[in-house]
Amino acid sequence: MKLLAICLGRPERLPGKSFKTGIYKSAINAAVMIDKLGLVGDAVCNAKHHGGEDQAILLEGSLTLDWWAAELGRDLAPGTFGENLIVEDLDNRDVAVGDRFHIGEVVLEATCARSPCNTLAVKMDDPKFLKTYTKAGRPGIYCRVVNPGMVSAGDPVRRELYTGERVMIAEMLAAVGRKLSETERARFLAAPIGHRWRPTFET
Repeated sequence: MKLLAICLGRPERLPGKSFKTGIYKSAINAAVMIDKLGLVGDAVCNAKHHGGEDQAILLEGSLTLDWWAAELGRDLAPGTFGENLIVEDLDNRDVAVGDRFHIGEVVLEATCARSPCNTLAVKMDDPKFLKTYTKAGRPGIYCRVVNPGMVSAGDPVRRELYTGERVMIAEMLAAVGRKLSETERARFLAAPIGHRWRPTFET
Protein backbone atom coordinates (compact mmCIF):
# COMPACT_ATOMS: atom_id res chain seq x y z
CA MET A 1 0.00 0.00 0.00
CA LYS A 2 1.03 3.59 -0.49
CA LEU A 3 -0.41 7.05 -0.01
CA LEU A 4 -1.88 8.04 -3.38
CA ALA A 5 -3.06 11.57 -2.60
CA ILE A 6 -3.17 14.25 0.10
CA CYS A 7 -6.12 16.64 -0.23
CA LEU A 8 -6.57 20.03 1.40
CA GLY A 9 -9.57 22.35 1.36
CA ARG A 10 -10.17 26.05 1.81
CA PRO A 11 -13.38 27.61 3.14
CA GLU A 12 -15.88 27.95 0.28
CA ARG A 13 -19.56 28.78 0.16
CA LEU A 14 -21.97 26.05 -0.86
CA PRO A 15 -24.17 26.96 -3.85
CA GLY A 16 -27.31 28.68 -2.58
CA LYS A 17 -26.10 28.70 1.04
CA SER A 18 -24.73 31.45 3.26
CA PHE A 19 -22.28 29.30 5.24
CA LYS A 20 -18.85 28.09 4.25
CA THR A 21 -17.56 24.53 4.14
CA GLY A 22 -14.21 22.79 3.89
CA ILE A 23 -15.56 19.88 1.83
CA TYR A 24 -14.11 21.20 -1.43
CA LYS A 25 -10.67 19.60 -1.39
CA SER A 26 -8.03 18.96 -4.02
CA ALA A 27 -4.75 17.05 -4.16
CA ILE A 28 -1.53 18.92 -3.46
CA ASN A 29 2.00 18.10 -4.54
CA ALA A 30 3.88 18.80 -1.35
CA ALA A 31 4.73 17.28 2.00
CA VAL A 32 2.15 18.15 4.66
CA MET A 33 2.30 18.12 8.44
CA ILE A 34 -0.29 16.06 10.29
CA ASP A 35 -0.86 17.17 13.87
CA LYS A 36 -3.43 16.02 16.43
CA LEU A 37 -6.18 17.91 14.62
CA GLY A 38 -5.36 16.69 11.12
CA LEU A 39 -3.66 18.15 8.06
CA VAL A 40 -2.15 21.52 8.86
CA GLY A 41 -3.77 24.09 6.57
CA ASP A 42 -6.97 22.12 5.93
CA ALA A 43 -10.25 23.96 6.48
CA VAL A 44 -12.75 22.78 9.10
CA CYS A 45 -15.71 25.16 9.11
CA ASN A 46 -18.24 23.32 11.27
CA ALA A 47 -16.36 22.17 14.35
CA LYS A 48 -19.55 20.86 15.98
CA HIS A 49 -19.84 18.00 13.49
CA HIS A 50 -16.44 17.88 11.78
CA GLY A 51 -12.82 17.75 12.84
CA GLY A 52 -11.58 17.33 16.37
CA GLU A 53 -9.10 14.78 17.65
CA ASP A 54 -11.30 11.73 16.96
CA GLN A 55 -12.14 12.86 13.41
CA ALA A 56 -8.87 14.52 12.50
CA ILE A 57 -8.38 12.73 9.17
CA LEU A 58 -10.93 11.45 6.64
CA LEU A 59 -9.38 8.54 4.78
CA GLU A 60 -10.61 6.78 1.64
CA GLY A 61 -9.40 3.57 0.02
CA SER A 62 -8.65 3.65 -3.72
CA LEU A 63 -10.71 0.49 -4.30
CA THR A 64 -13.74 2.16 -2.74
CA LEU A 65 -13.28 5.28 -4.87
CA ASP A 66 -12.94 3.08 -7.96
CA TRP A 67 -16.26 1.44 -7.04
CA TRP A 68 -17.91 4.84 -6.66
CA ALA A 69 -16.53 6.03 -10.01
CA ALA A 70 -18.07 2.99 -11.71
CA GLU A 71 -21.33 3.39 -9.79
CA LEU A 72 -21.65 7.09 -10.64
CA GLY A 73 -20.36 6.66 -14.19
CA ARG A 74 -17.68 9.34 -14.02
CA ASP A 75 -14.11 9.93 -12.96
CA LEU A 76 -13.66 11.16 -9.41
CA ALA A 77 -10.86 13.61 -8.76
CA PRO A 78 -9.00 13.24 -5.45
CA GLY A 79 -10.96 15.08 -2.77
CA THR A 80 -14.38 14.52 -4.36
CA PHE A 81 -15.85 13.22 -1.08
CA GLY A 82 -13.93 15.74 1.01
CA GLU A 83 -11.34 13.14 1.98
CA ASN A 84 -7.89 14.08 3.26
CA LEU A 85 -5.94 10.95 2.32
CA ILE A 86 -6.34 8.21 -0.30
CA VAL A 87 -4.68 4.86 0.35
CA GLU A 88 -3.86 2.55 -2.54
CA ASP A 89 -5.47 -0.92 -2.74
CA LEU A 90 -7.70 -0.34 0.30
CA ASP A 91 -11.38 -1.25 0.44
CA ASN A 92 -13.17 0.74 3.15
CA ARG A 93 -15.32 -2.30 3.96
CA ASP A 94 -12.24 -4.15 5.24
CA VAL A 95 -11.41 -1.58 7.94
CA ALA A 96 -12.40 -1.90 11.59
CA VAL A 97 -12.36 0.58 14.44
CA GLY A 98 -8.90 0.52 15.99
CA ASP A 99 -7.06 -0.48 12.81
CA ARG A 100 -3.94 1.65 12.45
CA PHE A 101 -2.26 3.11 9.39
CA HIS A 102 1.48 3.74 9.59
CA ILE A 103 2.80 6.33 7.13
CA GLY A 104 6.43 6.95 7.98
CA GLU A 105 6.40 8.31 11.54
CA VAL A 106 2.69 9.11 11.35
CA VAL A 107 0.24 6.70 12.96
CA LEU A 108 -3.50 7.04 12.35
CA GLU A 109 -6.20 5.01 14.11
CA ALA A 110 -9.65 4.38 12.60
CA THR A 111 -12.35 5.69 14.95
CA CYS A 112 -15.68 5.88 13.14
CA ALA A 113 -17.60 6.00 9.89
CA ARG A 114 -18.17 9.11 7.87
CA SER A 115 -21.86 9.88 8.20
CA PRO A 116 -23.28 11.57 5.08
CA CYS A 117 -24.69 15.07 5.47
CA ASN A 118 -26.59 17.59 3.38
CA THR A 119 -23.33 19.33 2.53
CA LEU A 120 -22.13 16.17 0.78
CA ALA A 121 -25.42 15.91 -1.13
CA VAL A 122 -25.04 19.50 -2.36
CA LYS A 123 -21.40 18.88 -3.26
CA MET A 124 -22.43 15.81 -5.31
CA ASP A 125 -25.32 17.78 -6.88
CA ASP A 126 -27.74 15.02 -5.89
CA PRO A 127 -30.43 15.57 -3.22
CA LYS A 128 -30.82 11.78 -2.86
CA PHE A 129 -27.11 11.14 -2.36
CA LEU A 130 -27.37 10.67 1.42
CA LYS A 131 -29.59 7.64 0.82
CA THR A 132 -27.32 6.39 -1.97
CA TYR A 133 -24.22 6.77 0.21
CA THR A 134 -25.74 4.99 3.21
CA LYS A 135 -27.14 2.14 1.10
CA ALA A 136 -23.73 1.59 -0.56
CA GLY A 137 -22.21 0.54 2.79
CA ARG A 138 -18.77 1.93 1.96
CA PRO A 139 -18.40 4.94 4.27
CA GLY A 140 -15.22 6.96 4.53
CA ILE A 141 -12.99 6.30 7.53
CA TYR A 142 -12.38 8.92 10.19
CA CYS A 143 -9.10 8.57 12.08
CA ARG A 144 -7.46 10.03 15.15
CA VAL A 145 -3.76 10.90 15.05
CA VAL A 146 -1.80 8.66 17.40
CA ASN A 147 1.56 10.01 16.25
CA PRO A 148 1.95 13.24 14.22
CA GLY A 149 4.50 13.96 11.51
CA MET A 150 5.05 14.78 7.85
CA VAL A 151 3.47 12.85 4.95
CA SER A 152 3.92 12.99 1.19
CA ALA A 153 2.04 11.37 -1.70
CA GLY A 154 3.82 8.14 -2.58
CA ASP A 155 4.77 7.29 1.01
CA PRO A 156 4.41 3.57 1.90
CA VAL A 157 1.43 2.73 4.11
CA ARG A 158 1.32 -0.21 6.50
CA ARG A 159 -1.94 -1.31 8.10
CA GLU A 160 -1.92 -2.79 11.59
CA LEU A 161 -5.11 -4.67 12.45
CA TYR A 162 -6.85 -4.02 15.75
CA THR A 163 -6.34 -7.02 18.02
CA GLY A 164 -9.62 -6.72 19.93
CA GLU A 165 -13.03 -7.79 18.69
CA ARG A 166 -13.53 -6.12 15.33
CA VAL A 167 -16.26 -3.55 14.77
CA MET A 168 -16.23 -2.75 11.07
CA ILE A 169 -16.48 0.89 10.01
CA ALA A 170 -19.29 0.05 7.57
CA GLU A 171 -21.09 -1.82 10.36
CA MET A 172 -21.18 1.36 12.44
CA LEU A 173 -23.03 3.34 9.79
CA ALA A 174 -25.46 0.47 9.17
CA ALA A 175 -26.28 0.33 12.89
CA VAL A 176 -27.53 3.93 13.09
CA GLY A 177 -31.23 3.97 13.92
CA ARG A 178 -31.33 0.22 14.52
CA LYS A 179 -32.12 -1.32 17.91
CA LEU A 180 -28.99 -3.10 19.10
CA SER A 181 -28.88 -6.14 21.33
CA GLU A 182 -26.99 -5.79 24.60
CA THR A 183 -24.24 -7.98 23.14
CA GLU A 184 -23.90 -5.76 20.07
CA ARG A 185 -23.93 -2.59 22.20
CA ALA A 186 -21.21 -3.94 24.47
CA ARG A 187 -19.09 -4.96 21.49
CA PHE A 188 -19.41 -1.53 19.89
CA LEU A 189 -18.59 0.33 23.09
CA ALA A 190 -15.58 -1.87 23.82
CA ALA A 191 -13.95 -0.66 20.59
CA PRO A 192 -12.03 2.67 20.52
CA ILE A 193 -14.78 4.51 18.63
CA GLY A 194 -14.86 8.29 18.35
CA HIS A 195 -16.54 10.30 21.12
CA ARG A 196 -19.24 11.75 18.84
CA TRP A 197 -20.41 8.25 17.97
CA ARG A 198 -20.43 6.75 21.47
CA PRO A 199 -23.84 8.19 22.48
CA THR A 200 -25.34 6.52 19.40
CA PHE A 201 -24.64 3.12 20.93
CA GLU A 202 -24.97 3.96 24.63
CA THR A 203 -28.76 4.16 24.67
